[in-house]
Amino acid sequence: MALPPESTPPLESTQPLESIPPLESLPLEPLSPYRVVLGDELDRLHPRLRAYFSAIPAGSEGRGSGTFDVAGTPRRWLWPVFWVLGAQGLLFAAWERDVPFVVVNRPVVDAAGRVAIRATREFDFARGLRTMVDAITATDGGLVDYLGRAGRYEASLAGTVVNGELHLRSTRMRLRIGGRWWALPAFLAPTVALTERFDDGTDRQRVSVILSAPVLGKLYEYSGSFSYEILAVANHEL
Repeated sequence: MALPPESTPPLESTQPLESIPPLESLPLEPLSPYRVVLGDELDRLHPRLRAYFSAIPAGSEGRGSGTFDVAGTPRRWLWPVFWVLGAQGLLFAAWERDVPFVVVNRPVVDAAGRVAIRATREFDFARGLRTMVDAITATDGGLVDYLGRAGRYEASLAGTVVNGELHLRSTRMRLRIGGRWWALPAFLAPTVALTERFDDGTDRQRVSVILSAPVLGKLYEYSGSFSYEILAVANHEL
């Protein structure tokens, strides 16, 4: 079934996420996309989470390392789809436990002049490293996450803070085909649910991401814990 095109895409660039230039300097320290959208609600986060979702200073990056308790999907009949998505730096055909990973968050500026956070996550699967790429930014409509190396997949996100935790849930999914954005109807669109919290007992941040779909249920997940810090980076490394 043909889907109606969207007339005004929020991202004014079709450049791959990996080619977006780093944020090197601005007259004023920029707000993080999360602060722009959530405002004072961000202050209700656990203090360690608040640091994670606050602005990353120009010339710095956030680095984390830890272990996913589980990553992927045991539903092997879905793996051909994830082979295709994996080649685009999105989701991977795997189902493993105790997967080491590294995440790097960097502030960037997109073609529309908006500050975004570009994240790369390296999953150390038994069959080798796999890299997931996305960039999250604030638009007039709220948080938007551009997924994959080319940013061809878009998830609009609604966020709320509950008991010091951040909960994000997708409200709309779109694809970019032929230079235009096409919205997936609700009965087809998968839903992304993310929970970030801080565990004082282990002194580590915990993350859970679940992708589910109508009728089919859970399609993909990764969850685990990690440590995180903000580090200054030389310009040539950005």
